Amino acid sequence: MKAATGELNLTVITVIAIGAIAALFYTVLWPTIKENITNNSEGIFNPDESGNNPLSYVEHAEVEWC
Repeated sequence: MKAATGELNLTVITVIAIGAIAALFYTVLWPTIKENITNNSEGIFNPDESGNNPLSYVEHAEVEWC
């Protein structure tokens, strides 16, 4: 019976530790990561003054087939 109690205690400690790590990630790390992604991708998703997205234009080359 003591072995089963020990395993239950270890399971509870593991679940609490995983919850603490998840809470730390979502409260401290994720807002910083999200802010950096938003700041670094500003030019990608927002068009310039003329309404063009500089990364959406792809120039197609003429290809001649033999």
